[in-house]
Amino acid sequence: MRKRRLTQLQDPQVRYRNLYMAILDNILEQIPQRFSNLESMLFLELVNPGKFDDMRQVFPEEAFQSVLKSYGHHFDSGRLRSELQVLYSDQDLQGNRGKLCDYLVFLKDMELDSAMPQLYKLFSLVATIGATSAGVERSFSCLKRLKSYTRNTMGQGRLSSLALLAIERTLVKSLEKTPSWFLATGDSFRTIASSYRVGVSTVCQIVPQVVTVIWDCLVEDYMALPTTDEWRSIAEGFQERWNFPLCCGAVDGKHVVMKAPPNSGSQFHNYKGTFSIVLLAVVDAKYRFRVIDVGGYGRTSDGGILANSAFGQALRAGTLHLPPDQPLPGAEERGPQPHVFVADEAFPLRRNLMRPFPGRTLPPERCVFNYRLSRARLVVENAFGILSSQWRMYRRLIEVHPEVAEKCVKATCVLHNFMRCSEGREAPAVRGAGQAGEEPLPGLGRVAANYSSREAVRVRDVFMAHFSAKGAVAWQPTE
Repeated sequence: MRKRRLTQLQDPQVRYRNLYMAILDNILEQIPQRFSNLESMLFLELVNPGKFDDMRQVFPEEAFQSVLKSYGHHFDSGRLRSELQVLYSDQDLQGNRGKLCDYLVFLKDMELDSAMPQLYKLFSLVATIGATSAGVERSFSCLKRLKSYTRNTMGQGRLSSLALLAIERTLVKSLEKTPSWFLATGDSFRTIASSYRVGVSTVCQIVPQVVTVIWDCLVEDYMALPTTDEWRSIAEGFQERWNFPLCCGAVDGKHVVMKAPPNSGSQFHNYKGTFSIVLLAVVDAKYRFRVIDVGGYGRTSDGGILANSAFGQALRAGTLHLPPDQPLPGAEERGPQPHVFVADEAFPLRRNLMRPFPGRTLPPERCVFNYRLSRARLVVENAFGILSSQWRMYRRLIEVHPEVAEKCVKATCVLHNFMRCSEGREAPAVRGAGQAGEEPLPGLGRVAANYSSREAVRVRDVFMAHFSAKGAVAWQPTE
Protein backbone atom coordinates (compact mmCIF):
# COMPACT_ATOMS: atom_id res chain seq x y z
CA MET A 1 0.00 0.00 0.00
CA ARG A 2 2.79 2.36 0.90
CA LYS A 3 4.55 1.71 -2.44
CA ARG A 4 1.30 2.38 -4.32
CA ARG A 5 0.79 5.64 -2.45
CA LEU A 6 4.37 6.74 -3.24
CA THR A 7 3.77 5.96 -6.94
CA GLN A 8 0.59 7.99 -6.93
CA LEU A 9 2.39 10.93 -5.28
CA GLN A 10 5.09 10.96 -8.00
CA ASP A 11 4.94 13.46 -10.80
CA PRO A 12 3.17 11.67 -13.75
CA GLN A 13 5.82 12.94 -16.15
CA VAL A 14 8.61 11.40 -14.06
CA ARG A 15 6.66 8.17 -13.58
CA TYR A 16 6.01 7.68 -17.33
CA ARG A 17 9.57 8.66 -18.21
CA ASN A 18 10.91 5.93 -15.88
CA LEU A 19 8.47 3.45 -17.39
CA TYR A 20 9.45 4.28 -20.97
CA MET A 21 13.17 4.19 -20.13
CA ALA A 22 12.76 0.67 -18.73
CA ILE A 23 10.93 -0.39 -21.89
CA LEU A 24 13.59 1.15 -24.14
CA ASP A 25 16.38 -0.55 -22.16
CA ASN A 26 14.64 -3.87 -22.63
CA ILE A 27 14.20 -3.25 -26.39
CA LEU A 28 17.86 -2.28 -26.80
CA GLU A 29 18.87 -5.47 -25.03
CA GLN A 30 16.58 -7.73 -27.02
CA ILE A 31 17.20 -6.33 -30.54
CA PRO A 32 20.87 -7.46 -30.84
CA GLN A 33 19.91 -10.94 -29.65
CA ARG A 34 16.88 -11.12 -31.94
CA PHE A 35 18.71 -10.06 -35.10
CA SER A 36 22.24 -11.36 -34.37
CA ASN A 37 22.04 -13.96 -37.15
CA LEU A 38 20.90 -11.69 -39.95
CA GLU A 39 24.31 -11.87 -41.66
CA SER A 40 23.89 -15.62 -42.12
CA MET A 41 20.56 -14.99 -43.86
CA LEU A 42 21.96 -12.85 -46.67
CA PHE A 43 21.37 -15.70 -49.10
CA LEU A 44 17.63 -14.94 -48.99
CA GLU A 45 18.42 -12.10 -51.42
CA LEU A 46 19.35 -14.68 -54.07
CA VAL A 47 15.67 -15.53 -54.62
CA ASN A 48 14.24 -12.01 -54.24
CA PRO A 49 12.35 -11.42 -57.54
CA GLY A 50 12.51 -7.66 -57.08
CA LYS A 51 16.30 -7.70 -57.45
CA PHE A 52 16.70 -10.09 -60.38
CA ASP A 53 17.37 -7.21 -62.81
CA ASP A 54 20.16 -5.83 -60.61
CA MET A 55 21.63 -9.29 -60.12
CA ARG A 56 21.73 -9.82 -63.88
CA GLN A 57 24.18 -6.89 -64.06
CA VAL A 58 26.22 -7.74 -60.94
CA PHE A 59 26.12 -11.24 -59.50
CA PRO A 60 25.38 -11.13 -55.69
CA GLU A 61 28.65 -12.71 -54.62
CA GLU A 62 28.24 -11.89 -50.92
CA ALA A 63 24.81 -13.51 -50.73
CA PHE A 64 26.10 -16.49 -52.73
CA GLN A 65 28.97 -17.02 -50.30
CA SER A 66 26.45 -16.78 -47.45
CA VAL A 67 24.52 -19.81 -48.68
CA LEU A 68 27.76 -21.75 -49.23
CA LYS A 69 28.91 -20.92 -45.71
CA SER A 70 25.69 -22.13 -44.10
CA TYR A 71 24.60 -24.91 -46.45
CA GLY A 72 27.60 -25.49 -48.74
CA HIS A 73 27.71 -29.25 -48.15
CA HIS A 74 24.20 -29.54 -49.63
CA PHE A 75 24.97 -27.72 -52.90
CA ASP A 76 27.22 -28.05 -55.93
CA SER A 77 28.55 -24.49 -55.94
CA GLY A 78 29.45 -24.45 -59.64
CA ARG A 79 26.06 -25.67 -60.81
CA LEU A 80 24.18 -23.43 -58.37
CA ARG A 81 26.02 -20.35 -59.67
CA SER A 82 25.25 -21.29 -63.29
CA GLU A 83 21.58 -21.95 -62.59
CA LEU A 84 21.19 -18.65 -60.72
CA GLN A 85 22.77 -16.78 -63.62
CA VAL A 86 20.27 -18.43 -65.98
CA LEU A 87 17.42 -17.38 -63.68
CA TYR A 88 18.59 -13.76 -63.53
CA SER A 89 19.03 -13.47 -67.31
CA ASP A 90 16.03 -15.45 -68.60
CA GLN A 91 12.88 -13.32 -68.69
CA ASP A 92 10.70 -16.31 -69.62
CA LEU A 93 11.91 -18.18 -66.56
CA GLN A 94 11.22 -15.19 -64.33
CA GLY A 95 7.75 -14.53 -65.78
CA ASN A 96 5.41 -12.43 -63.65
CA ARG A 97 5.74 -14.59 -60.57
CA GLY A 98 6.18 -12.50 -57.47
CA LYS A 99 6.02 -15.16 -54.77
CA LEU A 100 8.46 -17.85 -53.82
CA CYS A 101 5.79 -20.55 -53.88
CA ASP A 102 4.89 -19.55 -57.45
CA TYR A 103 8.46 -20.27 -58.58
CA LEU A 104 8.44 -23.65 -56.84
CA VAL A 105 5.16 -24.63 -58.52
CA PHE A 106 6.43 -23.40 -61.90
CA LEU A 107 9.71 -25.35 -61.66
CA LYS A 108 7.84 -28.48 -60.64
CA ASP A 109 5.12 -28.20 -63.28
CA MET A 110 7.64 -27.56 -66.07
CA GLU A 111 9.81 -30.45 -64.79
CA LEU A 112 12.69 -28.02 -64.30
CA ASP A 113 13.35 -29.43 -60.83
CA SER A 114 15.45 -32.16 -62.49
CA ALA A 115 17.03 -29.87 -65.09
CA MET A 116 17.94 -27.22 -62.48
CA PRO A 117 18.18 -29.26 -59.25
CA GLN A 118 20.41 -26.84 -57.35
CA LEU A 119 18.07 -23.90 -58.00
CA TYR A 120 15.03 -25.94 -57.00
CA LYS A 121 16.82 -27.03 -53.84
CA LEU A 122 17.61 -23.39 -52.97
CA PHE A 123 13.98 -22.30 -53.46
CA SER A 124 12.82 -25.23 -51.32
CA LEU A 125 15.32 -24.32 -48.60
CA VAL A 126 14.19 -20.70 -48.45
CA ALA A 127 10.54 -21.77 -48.43
CA THR A 128 11.10 -23.77 -45.23
CA ILE A 129 12.55 -20.84 -43.27
CA GLY A 130 9.99 -19.13 -41.07
CA ALA A 131 9.59 -15.42 -41.78
CA THR A 132 8.80 -14.53 -38.15
CA SER A 133 8.82 -16.18 -34.74
CA ALA A 134 5.04 -15.96 -34.76
CA GLY A 135 4.94 -17.88 -38.04
CA VAL A 136 7.11 -20.63 -36.59
CA GLU A 137 4.88 -20.82 -33.51
CA ARG A 138 1.80 -21.06 -35.74
CA SER A 139 3.42 -23.97 -37.57
CA PHE A 140 3.91 -25.85 -34.30
CA SER A 141 0.34 -25.01 -33.32
CA CYS A 142 -0.88 -26.45 -36.62
CA LEU A 143 1.07 -29.66 -35.99
CA LYS A 144 -0.56 -29.95 -32.56
CA ARG A 145 -4.01 -29.61 -34.13
CA LEU A 146 -3.16 -32.32 -36.67
CA LYS A 147 -2.03 -34.60 -33.87
CA SER A 148 -5.24 -33.99 -31.92
CA TYR A 149 -7.33 -34.60 -35.04
CA THR A 150 -5.52 -37.86 -35.77
CA ARG A 151 -5.99 -39.03 -32.18
CA ASN A 152 -9.69 -38.11 -32.07
CA THR A 153 -10.50 -39.70 -35.44
CA MET A 154 -9.00 -43.08 -34.56
CA GLY A 155 -10.81 -45.78 -36.52
CA GLN A 156 -10.79 -49.54 -36.36
CA GLY A 157 -8.35 -49.83 -39.25
CA ARG A 158 -5.83 -47.43 -37.73
CA LEU A 159 -6.19 -49.05 -34.31
CA SER A 160 -5.51 -52.48 -35.80
CA SER A 161 -2.41 -51.15 -37.60
CA LEU A 162 -1.02 -49.66 -34.39
CA ALA A 163 -1.70 -52.89 -32.52
CA LEU A 164 0.09 -54.87 -35.24
CA LEU A 165 3.10 -52.54 -34.99
CA ALA A 166 3.20 -53.02 -31.23
CA ILE A 167 3.12 -56.80 -31.64
CA GLU A 168 5.91 -56.74 -34.26
CA ARG A 169 8.09 -54.36 -32.25
CA THR A 170 9.29 -57.20 -30.02
CA LEU A 171 10.35 -59.24 -33.05
CA VAL A 172 12.09 -56.24 -34.59
CA LYS A 173 14.08 -55.65 -31.40
CA SER A 174 15.23 -59.26 -31.45
CA LEU A 175 16.37 -58.91 -35.07
CA GLU A 176 17.74 -55.37 -35.15
CA LYS A 177 21.30 -56.54 -34.49
CA THR A 178 21.19 -59.47 -36.90
CA PRO A 179 22.55 -57.68 -40.02
CA SER A 180 25.30 -55.86 -38.14
CA TRP A 181 26.19 -59.13 -36.37
CA PHE A 182 26.57 -60.86 -39.74
CA LEU A 183 28.71 -58.04 -41.17
CA ALA A 184 30.83 -57.76 -38.02
CA THR A 185 31.46 -61.49 -37.51
CA GLY A 186 30.77 -63.25 -40.80
CA ASP A 187 28.94 -66.03 -38.95
CA SER A 188 26.66 -68.23 -41.01
CA PHE A 189 22.94 -67.53 -41.12
CA ARG A 190 22.33 -70.76 -39.21
CA THR A 191 24.63 -69.66 -36.37
CA ILE A 192 22.96 -66.24 -36.18
CA ALA A 193 19.49 -67.81 -36.23
CA SER A 194 20.46 -70.05 -33.33
CA SER A 195 21.90 -67.11 -31.36
CA TYR A 196 18.74 -65.00 -31.73
CA ARG A 197 16.30 -67.93 -31.57
CA VAL A 198 14.71 -67.20 -34.93
CA GLY A 199 14.35 -69.19 -38.10
CA VAL A 200 17.11 -69.42 -40.68
CA SER A 201 14.67 -68.26 -43.36
CA THR A 202 13.93 -65.14 -41.30
CA VAL A 203 17.63 -64.26 -41.16
CA CYS A 204 17.95 -64.96 -44.89
CA GLN A 205 15.23 -62.38 -45.54
CA ILE A 206 16.20 -59.65 -43.09
CA VAL A 207 19.94 -59.41 -43.83
CA PRO A 208 19.59 -58.58 -47.57
CA GLN A 209 16.73 -56.18 -46.86
CA VAL A 210 18.57 -54.24 -44.16
CA VAL A 211 21.92 -53.98 -45.95
CA THR A 212 20.05 -52.68 -49.01
CA VAL A 213 18.33 -50.02 -46.89
CA ILE A 214 21.66 -49.06 -45.28
CA TRP A 215 23.16 -48.43 -48.71
CA ASP A 216 20.14 -46.56 -50.05
CA CYS A 217 19.91 -44.30 -46.98
CA LEU A 218 23.60 -43.44 -46.63
CA VAL A 219 25.06 -43.43 -50.14
CA GLU A 220 23.90 -39.91 -51.09
CA ASP A 221 25.42 -38.36 -47.97
CA TYR A 222 28.53 -40.48 -47.48
CA MET A 223 29.54 -41.87 -50.89
CA ALA A 224 28.05 -39.71 -53.61
CA LEU A 225 30.16 -39.34 -56.75
CA PRO A 226 32.43 -36.33 -56.06
CA THR A 227 31.79 -33.10 -57.91
CA THR A 228 34.57 -31.06 -59.51
CA ASP A 229 34.95 -28.98 -56.34
CA GLU A 230 35.11 -32.13 -54.21
CA TRP A 231 37.75 -33.70 -56.48
CA ARG A 232 39.75 -30.49 -56.07
CA SER A 233 39.38 -30.70 -52.27
CA ILE A 234 40.56 -34.33 -52.32
CA ALA A 235 43.62 -33.29 -54.35
CA GLU A 236 44.41 -30.60 -51.78
CA GLY A 237 44.20 -33.26 -49.06
CA PHE A 238 46.73 -35.48 -50.83
CA GLN A 239 49.05 -32.51 -51.33
CA GLU A 240 48.81 -31.53 -47.66
CA ARG A 241 48.93 -34.96 -46.01
CA TRP A 242 50.86 -37.12 -48.47
CA ASN A 243 52.89 -34.61 -50.54
CA PHE A 244 51.48 -35.83 -53.85
CA PRO A 245 50.00 -32.92 -55.82
CA LEU A 246 47.05 -33.14 -58.24
CA CYS A 247 46.10 -36.56 -56.84
CA CYS A 248 42.35 -37.25 -56.67
CA GLY A 249 42.56 -40.65 -55.01
CA ALA A 250 44.33 -43.97 -54.58
CA VAL A 251 42.94 -46.93 -56.55
CA ASP A 252 43.14 -50.60 -55.68
CA GLY A 253 41.02 -53.73 -55.79
CA LYS A 254 40.55 -56.78 -53.58
CA HIS A 255 38.99 -60.19 -53.88
CA VAL A 256 36.10 -60.80 -51.46
CA VAL A 257 36.23 -64.55 -50.92
CA MET A 258 32.92 -66.42 -50.86
CA LYS A 259 31.49 -69.90 -51.19
CA ALA A 260 31.22 -71.13 -54.76
CA PRO A 261 27.69 -70.40 -56.04
CA PRO A 262 25.77 -73.40 -57.40
CA ASN A 263 26.16 -74.04 -61.13
CA SER A 264 28.57 -71.10 -61.53
CA GLY A 265 31.40 -73.13 -63.02
CA SER A 266 34.66 -71.17 -63.05
CA GLN A 267 32.98 -67.77 -63.33
CA PHE A 268 33.97 -66.67 -59.80
CA HIS A 269 37.19 -68.73 -59.61
CA ASN A 270 40.22 -66.46 -59.18
CA TYR A 271 43.95 -66.90 -59.68
CA LYS A 272 44.46 -67.91 -56.02
CA GLY A 273 42.20 -70.91 -56.34
CA THR A 274 39.28 -69.47 -54.39
CA PHE A 275 35.91 -68.08 -55.43
CA SER A 276 35.35 -64.34 -55.13
CA ILE A 277 33.82 -61.12 -56.31
CA VAL A 278 35.98 -58.05 -56.87
CA LEU A 279 35.83 -54.80 -54.88
CA LEU A 280 37.47 -51.94 -56.81
CA ALA A 281 37.75 -48.70 -54.81
CA VAL A 282 39.02 -45.13 -54.94
CA VAL A 283 40.08 -43.80 -51.52
CA ASP A 284 40.75 -40.19 -50.52
CA ALA A 285 43.49 -38.84 -48.27
CA LYS A 286 41.41 -39.48 -45.13
CA TYR A 287 40.86 -43.21 -45.79
CA ARG A 288 37.29 -42.75 -47.03
CA PHE A 289 35.88 -44.66 -50.00
CA ARG A 290 34.81 -42.14 -52.63
CA VAL A 291 34.01 -44.51 -55.51
CA ILE A 292 33.49 -48.27 -55.36
CA ASP A 293 32.66 -50.88 -57.97
CA VAL A 294 31.51 -54.24 -56.60
CA GLY A 295 30.55 -57.46 -58.29
CA GLY A 296 33.27 -58.17 -60.82
CA TYR A 297 33.80 -61.89 -61.38
CA GLY A 298 36.84 -63.35 -59.63
CA ARG A 299 38.03 -65.01 -62.85
CA THR A 300 38.15 -61.71 -64.76
CA SER A 301 41.75 -60.81 -65.58
CA ASP A 302 43.90 -58.59 -67.76
CA GLY A 303 41.88 -55.62 -69.02
CA GLY A 304 38.53 -56.87 -67.79
CA ILE A 305 38.43 -55.69 -64.17
CA LEU A 306 39.26 -52.05 -64.81
CA ALA A 307 37.74 -51.81 -68.28
CA ASN A 308 34.41 -53.36 -67.22
CA SER A 309 34.06 -51.24 -64.08
CA ALA A 310 32.00 -48.05 -64.15
CA PHE A 311 34.99 -46.14 -62.75
CA GLY A 312 37.35 -47.42 -65.44
CA GLN A 313 34.91 -46.57 -68.21
CA ALA A 314 34.29 -43.07 -66.82
CA LEU A 315 38.04 -42.49 -66.41
CA ARG A 316 38.70 -43.52 -69.99
CA ALA A 317 35.79 -41.44 -71.33
CA GLY A 318 36.74 -38.39 -69.26
CA THR A 319 33.32 -38.16 -67.57
CA LEU A 320 34.48 -38.11 -63.94
CA HIS A 321 34.34 -34.27 -63.92
CA LEU A 322 37.92 -33.97 -62.69
CA PRO A 323 39.27 -30.42 -62.23
CA PRO A 324 40.93 -28.84 -65.27
CA ASP A 325 44.66 -29.28 -65.79
CA GLN A 326 46.91 -27.01 -63.75
CA PRO A 327 50.65 -26.66 -63.13
CA LEU A 328 52.38 -28.57 -60.37
CA PRO A 329 53.13 -26.41 -57.29
CA GLY A 330 56.12 -24.18 -58.03
CA ALA A 331 56.59 -25.70 -61.49
CA GLU A 332 54.61 -23.40 -63.76
CA GLU A 333 57.29 -23.69 -66.42
CA ARG A 334 56.32 -27.34 -66.98
CA GLY A 335 52.82 -26.30 -68.03
CA PRO A 336 49.40 -27.56 -66.92
CA GLN A 337 49.23 -31.22 -65.85
CA PRO A 338 46.18 -33.47 -65.43
CA HIS A 339 44.75 -34.55 -62.09
CA VAL A 340 45.60 -38.19 -61.56
CA PHE A 341 44.88 -41.28 -59.50
CA VAL A 342 47.67 -43.43 -58.05
CA ALA A 343 47.76 -47.23 -58.25
CA ASP A 344 50.20 -50.11 -57.98
CA GLU A 345 51.91 -52.05 -60.75
CA ALA A 346 48.81 -54.20 -61.33
CA PHE A 347 47.12 -51.26 -63.03
CA PRO A 348 47.95 -49.76 -66.43
CA LEU A 349 49.57 -46.38 -66.99
CA ARG A 350 47.06 -43.86 -68.26
CA ARG A 351 47.01 -40.09 -68.58
CA ASN A 352 44.97 -39.84 -65.35
CA LEU A 353 46.28 -43.02 -63.71
CA MET A 354 49.85 -43.23 -62.41
CA ARG A 355 51.61 -46.51 -61.66
CA PRO A 356 55.21 -47.05 -60.48
CA PHE A 357 58.14 -47.66 -62.81
CA PRO A 358 58.76 -51.40 -63.21
CA GLY A 359 62.03 -53.08 -62.29
CA ARG A 360 64.31 -53.33 -59.26
CA THR A 361 67.46 -51.52 -60.35
CA LEU A 362 66.22 -48.05 -61.23
CA PRO A 363 67.79 -44.59 -61.58
CA PRO A 364 67.44 -42.34 -58.48
CA GLU A 365 64.72 -40.18 -60.04
CA ARG A 366 62.53 -43.20 -60.74
CA CYS A 367 63.14 -44.57 -57.25
CA VAL A 368 62.01 -41.25 -55.76
CA PHE A 369 58.87 -41.27 -57.92
CA ASN A 370 58.04 -44.85 -56.90
CA TYR A 371 58.54 -43.96 -53.25
CA ARG A 372 56.31 -40.87 -53.39
CA LEU A 373 53.62 -42.75 -55.31
CA SER A 374 53.76 -45.72 -52.93
CA ARG A 375 53.43 -43.39 -49.94
CA ALA A 376 50.31 -41.76 -51.40
CA ARG A 377 48.88 -45.13 -52.42
CA LEU A 378 49.25 -46.44 -48.87
CA VAL A 379 45.90 -44.87 -47.95
CA VAL A 380 43.95 -47.41 -50.00
CA GLU A 381 45.83 -50.31 -48.40
CA ASN A 382 45.09 -48.90 -44.96
CA ALA A 383 41.44 -48.34 -45.86
CA PHE A 384 41.05 -51.99 -46.86
CA GLY A 385 42.84 -53.04 -43.67
CA ILE A 386 40.51 -50.95 -41.53
CA LEU A 387 37.50 -52.30 -43.43
CA SER A 388 38.46 -55.94 -42.91
CA SER A 389 39.23 -55.34 -39.22
CA GLN A 390 35.92 -53.62 -38.49
CA TRP A 391 33.81 -56.05 -40.50
CA ARG A 392 35.06 -59.57 -39.86
CA MET A 393 32.98 -61.07 -42.65
CA TYR A 394 35.94 -60.22 -44.90
CA ARG A 395 38.12 -62.68 -42.96
CA ARG A 396 35.74 -65.58 -43.42
CA LEU A 397 34.23 -67.47 -46.30
CA ILE A 398 31.03 -65.59 -47.12
CA GLU A 399 28.31 -68.20 -47.59
CA VAL A 400 25.66 -66.16 -49.39
CA HIS A 401 24.50 -65.64 -52.96
CA PRO A 402 26.78 -63.30 -54.98
CA GLU A 403 24.04 -60.65 -55.20
CA VAL A 404 23.68 -60.63 -51.39
CA ALA A 405 27.46 -60.57 -50.99
CA GLU A 406 27.61 -57.52 -53.27
CA LYS A 407 24.99 -55.73 -51.14
CA CYS A 408 26.88 -56.58 -47.94
CA VAL A 409 30.15 -55.24 -49.36
CA LYS A 410 28.48 -51.98 -50.41
CA ALA A 411 26.87 -51.63 -46.97
CA THR A 412 30.17 -52.08 -45.13
CA CYS A 413 31.92 -49.54 -47.35
CA VAL A 414 29.29 -46.85 -46.80
CA LEU A 415 29.18 -47.66 -43.06
CA HIS A 416 32.98 -47.30 -43.01
CA ASN A 417 32.60 -43.75 -44.37
CA PHE A 418 29.74 -43.02 -41.96
CA MET A 419 31.84 -44.08 -38.97
CA ARG A 420 34.87 -42.08 -40.08
CA CYS A 421 32.81 -38.94 -40.68
CA SER A 422 30.85 -39.34 -37.44
CA GLU A 423 33.78 -40.08 -35.15
CA GLY A 424 36.53 -38.18 -36.99
CA ARG A 425 39.02 -40.95 -36.40
CA GLU A 426 42.46 -41.11 -37.96
CA ALA A 427 43.79 -44.33 -39.44
CA PRO A 428 47.11 -45.83 -38.37
CA ALA A 429 49.93 -45.18 -40.83
CA VAL A 430 50.73 -48.88 -41.25
CA ARG A 431 50.05 -51.22 -44.12
CA GLY A 432 46.75 -52.87 -43.29
CA ALA A 433 45.02 -52.73 -39.96
CA GLY A 434 44.69 -56.42 -39.21
CA GLN A 435 46.42 -58.19 -36.36
CA ALA A 436 49.27 -60.62 -36.64
CA GLY A 437 48.41 -63.93 -38.22
CA GLU A 438 45.39 -62.57 -40.09
CA GLU A 439 45.41 -62.55 -43.86
CA PRO A 440 44.09 -59.29 -45.32
CA LEU A 441 41.81 -59.14 -48.33
CA PRO A 442 43.56 -60.82 -51.28
CA GLY A 443 44.89 -58.36 -53.84
CA LEU A 444 44.24 -58.35 -57.55
CA GLY A 445 46.49 -59.68 -60.22
CA ARG A 446 47.24 -57.62 -63.30
CA VAL A 447 43.99 -55.79 -64.06
CA ALA A 448 44.75 -54.33 -67.48
CA ALA A 449 47.24 -54.52 -70.29
CA ASN A 450 50.28 -52.37 -69.62
CA TYR A 451 50.33 -50.60 -72.98
CA SER A 452 50.74 -46.87 -72.35
CA SER A 453 50.23 -43.87 -74.56
CA ARG A 454 52.97 -41.31 -75.11
CA GLU A 455 50.91 -38.73 -73.24
CA ALA A 456 50.66 -41.01 -70.18
CA VAL A 457 54.43 -41.58 -70.22
CA ARG A 458 55.02 -37.84 -70.57
CA VAL A 459 52.79 -37.03 -67.58
CA ARG A 460 54.59 -39.57 -65.39
CA ASP A 461 57.96 -38.19 -66.45
CA VAL A 462 56.84 -34.67 -65.49
CA PHE A 463 55.81 -35.87 -62.02
CA MET A 464 59.09 -37.78 -61.71
CA ALA A 465 61.16 -34.71 -62.57
CA HIS A 466 59.11 -32.53 -60.21
CA PHE A 467 59.62 -34.87 -57.23
CA SER A 468 63.39 -34.69 -57.70
CA ALA A 469 63.47 -30.89 -58.15
CA LYS A 470 61.13 -28.26 -56.72
CA GLY A 471 58.74 -30.87 -55.38
CA ALA A 472 61.38 -32.72 -53.36
CA VAL A 473 60.96 -33.25 -49.61
CA ALA A 474 63.71 -33.66 -47.03
CA TRP A 475 62.84 -37.21 -46.00
CA GLN A 476 62.61 -38.83 -49.45
CA PRO A 477 65.38 -41.24 -50.54
CA THR A 478 68.26 -39.75 -52.49
CA GLU A 479 69.66 -42.92 -54.01
